[in-house]
Amino acid sequence: MSGPKAPADQTEGAATTAATTAAPDGAPDGALDGATRAALLARPELILGDRDLMRALIGARDTEVGDNVIDIRGRAMQALEDRLNRLESAHESVISAAYDNQSGMNTVHRAVLALLEPDDFPSFVEGLQASVAPILRVETLRLLFETGTAATPEGLGNGLQVVPEGTIAEMLSGGRRAPRGDDIILRRAAPITERVHGGDPRQIRSEALIPLNLGPGRWPALIIMGSTDEQRFSASQGTDLLRFFAQVFRLVLLGWLRE
Repeated sequence: MSGPKAPADQTEGAATTAATTAAPDGAPDGALDGATRAALLARPELILGDRDLMRALIGARDTEVGDNVIDIRGRAMQALEDRLNRLESAHESVISAAYDNQSGMNTVHRAVLALLEPDDFPSFVEGLQASVAPILRVETLRLLFETGTAATPEGLGNGLQVVPEGTIAEMLSGGRRAPRGDDIILRRAAPITERVHGGDPRQIRSEALIPLNLGPGRWPALIIMGSTDEQRFSASQGTDLLRFFAQVFRLVLLGWLRE
Protein backbone atom coordinates (compact mmCIF):
# COMPACT_ATOMS: atom_id res chain seq x y z
CA MET A 1 0.00 0.00 0.00
CA SER A 2 1.61 3.25 -1.08
CA GLY A 3 1.69 6.48 0.93
CA PRO A 4 0.13 9.75 -0.11
CA LYS A 5 1.66 11.46 -3.14
CA ALA A 6 3.04 14.99 -3.01
CA PRO A 7 1.29 17.62 -5.04
CA ALA A 8 2.65 18.17 -8.51
CA ASP A 9 3.66 21.79 -7.87
CA GLN A 10 5.79 20.80 -4.85
CA THR A 11 7.59 18.14 -6.88
CA GLU A 12 8.41 20.61 -9.63
CA GLY A 13 9.71 23.16 -7.03
CA ALA A 14 12.05 20.63 -5.47
CA ALA A 15 13.46 19.72 -8.86
CA THR A 16 14.01 23.40 -9.68
CA THR A 17 15.86 23.95 -6.38
CA ALA A 18 18.12 20.94 -6.94
CA ALA A 19 18.97 22.16 -10.40
CA THR A 20 19.80 25.63 -9.07
CA THR A 21 22.16 24.45 -6.29
CA ALA A 22 24.07 22.09 -8.53
CA ALA A 23 27.40 23.38 -9.80
CA PRO A 24 27.29 24.78 -13.34
CA ASP A 25 28.47 22.73 -16.31
CA GLY A 26 28.23 19.56 -14.25
CA ALA A 27 31.19 20.53 -12.03
CA PRO A 28 31.30 19.06 -8.49
CA ASP A 29 30.52 21.18 -5.43
CA GLY A 30 33.39 23.58 -4.54
CA ALA A 31 34.68 23.85 -8.11
CA LEU A 32 35.21 27.20 -9.81
CA ASP A 33 32.31 28.57 -11.77
CA GLY A 34 32.79 28.90 -15.49
CA ALA A 35 33.37 32.66 -15.51
CA THR A 36 36.05 32.57 -12.80
CA ARG A 37 37.80 29.62 -14.43
CA ALA A 38 37.82 31.33 -17.81
CA ALA A 39 39.20 34.53 -16.28
CA LEU A 40 42.06 32.67 -14.56
CA LEU A 41 42.89 30.72 -17.70
CA ALA A 42 43.00 33.95 -19.65
CA ARG A 43 45.20 35.71 -17.06
CA PRO A 44 47.18 33.16 -15.01
CA GLU A 45 49.54 35.91 -13.86
CA LEU A 46 46.83 36.97 -11.42
CA ILE A 47 47.64 33.86 -9.39
CA LEU A 48 51.40 34.09 -9.82
CA GLY A 49 51.40 37.71 -8.65
CA ASP A 50 49.52 36.98 -5.44
CA ARG A 51 51.94 35.66 -2.79
CA ASP A 52 49.26 34.64 -0.34
CA LEU A 53 47.40 32.68 -3.00
CA MET A 54 50.58 30.96 -4.19
CA ARG A 55 51.49 30.09 -0.61
CA ALA A 56 48.02 28.59 -0.10
CA LEU A 57 48.34 26.52 -3.28
CA ILE A 58 51.72 25.16 -2.21
CA GLY A 59 50.35 24.37 1.24
CA ALA A 60 47.42 22.49 -0.29
CA ARG A 61 49.85 20.46 -2.38
CA ASP A 62 51.95 19.60 0.68
CA THR A 63 48.84 18.42 2.51
CA GLU A 64 47.83 16.27 -0.44
CA VAL A 65 51.13 14.41 -0.78
CA GLY A 66 51.33 13.61 2.95
CA ASP A 67 53.90 14.09 5.70
CA ASN A 68 56.22 11.32 4.50
CA VAL A 69 56.90 13.01 1.14
CA ILE A 70 59.16 16.05 0.75
CA ASP A 71 58.29 18.43 -2.04
CA ILE A 72 61.69 19.71 -3.18
CA ARG A 73 60.10 22.19 -5.56
CA GLY A 74 57.98 23.66 -2.76
CA ARG A 75 60.99 23.94 -0.47
CA ALA A 76 62.96 25.65 -3.23
CA MET A 77 60.15 28.12 -3.81
CA GLN A 78 60.01 28.86 -0.08
CA ALA A 79 63.77 29.46 0.00
CA LEU A 80 63.51 31.78 -3.01
CA GLU A 81 60.66 33.66 -1.39
CA ASP A 82 62.67 34.15 1.82
CA ARG A 83 65.63 35.38 -0.21
CA LEU A 84 63.38 37.77 -2.14
CA ASN A 85 62.01 39.15 1.12
CA ARG A 86 65.55 39.77 2.39
CA LEU A 87 66.55 41.48 -0.85
CA GLU A 88 63.46 43.68 -0.75
CA SER A 89 64.19 44.62 2.86
CA ALA A 90 67.79 45.48 2.00
CA HIS A 91 66.62 47.47 -1.01
CA GLU A 92 64.20 49.47 1.13
CA SER A 93 66.95 50.12 3.70
CA VAL A 94 69.31 51.42 1.00
CA ILE A 95 66.61 53.72 -0.39
CA SER A 96 65.79 54.99 3.11
CA ALA A 97 69.47 55.65 3.86
CA ALA A 98 69.94 57.45 0.55
CA TYR A 99 66.90 59.61 1.25
CA ASP A 100 68.18 60.45 4.74
CA ASN A 101 71.60 61.36 3.34
CA GLN A 102 70.04 63.57 0.68
CA SER A 103 67.82 65.26 3.25
CA GLY A 104 70.78 65.78 5.60
CA MET A 105 72.90 67.23 2.81
CA ASN A 106 70.16 69.69 1.87
CA THR A 107 69.84 70.73 5.52
CA VAL A 108 73.58 71.38 5.87
CA HIS A 109 73.64 73.34 2.61
CA ARG A 110 70.87 75.60 3.90
CA ALA A 111 72.76 76.07 7.15
CA VAL A 112 75.92 77.02 5.23
CA LEU A 113 73.98 79.62 3.25
CA ALA A 114 72.72 81.05 6.55
CA LEU A 115 76.34 81.38 7.73
CA LEU A 116 77.18 83.48 4.67
CA GLU A 117 74.28 85.93 4.97
CA PRO A 118 75.34 88.25 7.88
CA ASP A 119 76.98 91.58 7.07
CA ASP A 120 78.99 91.91 10.30
CA PHE A 121 80.41 89.75 13.07
CA PRO A 122 77.75 90.52 15.72
CA SER A 123 75.06 89.51 13.22
CA PHE A 124 77.01 86.35 12.45
CA VAL A 125 77.12 85.39 16.13
CA GLU A 126 73.47 86.27 16.67
CA GLY A 127 72.43 84.24 13.64
CA LEU A 128 73.96 81.07 15.02
CA GLN A 129 71.14 80.60 17.50
CA ALA A 130 68.45 82.57 15.67
CA SER A 131 68.87 81.21 12.12
CA VAL A 132 71.32 78.32 11.85
CA ALA A 133 70.15 76.29 14.86
CA PRO A 134 66.52 75.97 13.63
CA ILE A 135 67.75 74.86 10.20
CA LEU A 136 69.88 72.12 11.77
CA ARG A 137 66.96 71.19 14.07
CA VAL A 138 68.94 71.70 17.27
CA GLU A 139 67.95 73.67 20.35
CA THR A 140 71.34 75.26 21.04
CA LEU A 141 74.27 76.28 18.87
CA ARG A 142 77.24 77.89 20.60
CA LEU A 143 80.71 79.05 19.56
CA LEU A 144 83.42 78.85 22.19
CA PHE A 145 86.80 80.62 22.10
CA GLU A 146 89.71 79.89 24.39
CA THR A 147 91.72 82.90 25.60
CA GLY A 148 94.02 83.75 28.44
CA THR A 149 91.04 85.36 30.19
CA ALA A 150 87.41 84.32 30.51
CA ALA A 151 85.92 87.70 29.63
CA THR A 152 83.24 87.34 26.95
CA PRO A 153 82.90 90.42 24.69
CA GLU A 154 79.74 92.40 25.31
CA GLY A 155 76.96 92.80 22.76
CA LEU A 156 77.36 89.33 21.23
CA GLY A 157 74.66 87.50 23.21
CA ASN A 158 75.10 83.89 24.29
CA GLY A 159 76.04 82.64 20.82
CA LEU A 160 79.72 83.35 21.58
CA GLN A 161 81.38 82.40 24.84
CA VAL A 162 84.99 82.89 25.88
CA VAL A 163 86.46 80.23 28.16
CA PRO A 164 89.82 79.77 29.90
CA GLU A 165 92.68 77.82 28.38
CA GLY A 166 92.20 74.04 28.51
CA THR A 167 88.41 74.19 28.77
CA ILE A 168 87.78 72.93 25.24
CA ALA A 169 90.00 69.88 25.67
CA GLU A 170 88.24 69.14 28.95
CA MET A 171 84.83 69.40 27.31
CA LEU A 172 85.86 67.15 24.44
CA SER A 173 87.05 64.46 26.82
CA GLY A 174 83.89 64.69 28.91
CA GLY A 175 85.67 63.02 31.79
CA ARG A 176 86.71 60.11 29.57
CA ARG A 177 89.78 59.21 27.57
CA ALA A 178 90.74 62.24 25.53
CA PRO A 179 90.13 61.77 21.76
CA ARG A 180 92.23 63.15 18.96
CA GLY A 181 92.04 66.90 18.78
CA ASP A 182 90.30 66.98 15.40
CA ASP A 183 87.59 64.47 16.25
CA ILE A 184 83.92 65.39 16.16
CA ILE A 185 82.21 64.12 19.29
CA LEU A 186 78.60 62.90 19.17
CA ARG A 187 77.28 61.80 22.55
CA ARG A 188 74.73 62.20 25.30
CA ALA A 189 74.89 65.58 26.97
CA ALA A 190 77.67 65.72 29.56
CA PRO A 191 77.49 67.67 32.83
CA ILE A 192 80.58 69.65 31.89
CA THR A 193 78.73 71.39 29.02
CA GLU A 194 75.51 72.22 30.90
CA ARG A 195 76.41 75.86 31.51
CA VAL A 196 77.31 76.33 27.84
CA HIS A 197 73.87 75.29 26.60
CA GLY A 198 72.17 77.65 29.06
CA GLY A 199 68.50 77.59 29.99
CA ASP A 200 67.39 74.37 31.64
CA PRO A 201 70.37 72.03 31.03
CA ARG A 202 68.23 68.97 31.77
CA GLN A 203 66.36 69.55 28.52
CA ILE A 204 69.50 68.97 26.43
CA ARG A 205 69.81 65.21 26.03
CA SER A 206 72.47 64.84 23.32
CA GLU A 207 75.17 67.06 21.85
CA ALA A 208 77.73 67.44 19.10
CA LEU A 209 81.14 68.98 19.79
CA ILE A 210 83.10 70.16 16.76
CA PRO A 211 86.61 71.48 17.43
CA LEU A 212 87.98 74.19 15.14
CA ASN A 213 91.67 74.68 14.42
CA LEU A 214 92.05 78.35 13.51
CA GLY A 215 95.70 78.08 12.59
CA PRO A 216 99.06 78.95 14.17
CA GLY A 217 99.07 81.71 16.73
CA ARG A 218 95.32 81.47 17.39
CA TRP A 219 93.45 79.97 20.31
CA PRO A 220 91.32 76.89 19.59
CA ALA A 221 87.58 77.21 19.12
CA LEU A 222 84.66 74.83 19.51
CA ILE A 223 81.15 74.53 18.07
CA ILE A 224 78.62 72.93 20.42
CA MET A 225 75.17 71.80 19.29
CA GLY A 226 72.58 70.58 21.77
CA SER A 227 69.33 68.70 21.18
CA THR A 228 66.44 67.64 23.39
CA ASP A 229 66.29 64.38 21.41
CA GLU A 230 68.47 61.74 23.04
CA GLN A 231 68.98 60.00 19.69
CA ARG A 232 69.82 63.14 17.74
CA PHE A 233 73.57 62.72 18.28
CA SER A 234 75.21 59.37 19.02
CA ALA A 235 78.64 57.86 18.49
CA SER A 236 77.30 55.42 15.85
CA GLN A 237 76.37 58.21 13.44
CA GLY A 238 78.52 59.46 10.59
CA THR A 239 80.16 62.88 10.76
CA ASP A 240 80.84 63.71 7.08
CA LEU A 241 78.15 66.38 6.82
CA LEU A 242 79.08 67.93 10.16
CA ARG A 243 82.72 67.97 9.08
CA PHE A 244 81.78 69.82 5.90
CA PHE A 245 79.73 72.29 7.94
CA ALA A 246 82.70 72.80 10.28
CA GLN A 247 85.09 73.48 7.40
CA VAL A 248 82.82 76.16 5.97
CA PHE A 249 82.20 77.57 9.45
CA ARG A 250 85.97 77.80 10.04
CA LEU A 251 86.59 79.66 6.78
CA VAL A 252 83.75 82.12 7.45
CA LEU A 253 84.98 82.67 11.01
CA LEU A 254 88.55 83.28 9.87
CA GLY A 255 87.25 85.87 7.41
CA TRP A 256 85.56 87.77 10.25
CA LEU A 257 88.62 87.48 12.51
CA ARG A 258 90.87 88.97 9.83
CA GLU A 259 88.69 92.04 9.75
